[in-house]
Amino acid sequence: MRSILITGSSSGIGLDAARALHVRGWRVFATCRQEADCARLRAEGLESFRLDYADEASIAEAVAEVEARTGGTLDALYNNGAFACPGAVEDLPRGALREIFETNLFGYHDLTRRVIPLMRAQGHGRIVNCSSVLGLVALTWRGAYVATKFAMEGLTDVLRIEMRGTGIDIVLIEPGPIATKIRENAIPHFEQWIDWENSARREEYVRLRGRLYDRKVKKDRFELPPSAVTQSLIRALEAKRPKARYYVTTPTHLMGLARRVLPTRALDWLIAKG
Repeated sequence: MRSILITGSSSGIGLDAARALHVRGWRVFATCRQEADCARLRAEGLESFRLDYADEASIAEAVAEVEARTGGTLDALYNNGAFACPGAVEDLPRGALREIFETNLFGYHDLTRRVIPLMRAQGHGRIVNCSSVLGLVALTWRGAYVATKFAMEGLTDVLRIEMRGTGIDIVLIEPGPIATKIRENAIPHFEQWIDWENSARREEYVRLRGRLYDRKVKKDRFELPPSAVTQSLIRALEAKRPKARYYVTTPTHLMGLARRVLPTRALDWLIAKG
């Protein structure tokens, strides 16, 4: 039975992946930040325990738990958990960037480093990092999130090259708009860090707050369910020779092409026009 450690499994992309891979016969270690969510997944029949990217001790404990349960092996890692902190770049304090990088980049890196020795010892492994269309192109109001994804793309590219010949494949999945709780989960971070009332962009924030706080009544344009990401994940995990990147959703394909063929000013104009 192949084994995989998945982060951010409490909802959305991680939860769908955990359930689908469990049905396909994988041994799934579905981790969450909160013990209450882990208990809910255990009630479904999944193996679940805590892993919080911002907590180094919990990362070490999670990897030790996997080693204890498998006898020291792990076939795959799916780095998935992340959050957003919306706001104009000029309004992002240092603490906001420090907090989001701890989870969206440093946590990924820490966990990855801890599982690589297991994969080296067994002679194979697959590490899949969940990036975003915002790891390919920038979008206004999302500077903090974009920064973490751009950084993660670069780190992942270097790791993929360095792992050549080890039997360990490094893969990026790049979703676009997916039906998850990322907007809802961003609200506490926005409230903690963004002093929007004293911003030069105060009037623009009024509209942004409407999008954040208003109940969503219809899908975003081109939005797909989490299962669309899971389909790409399955291909990344089960292909004999996986691709370096898997695009998910129409915007990701379009932006990947636009980034390659358009001059920077033209790409900026296209993105600004929405």
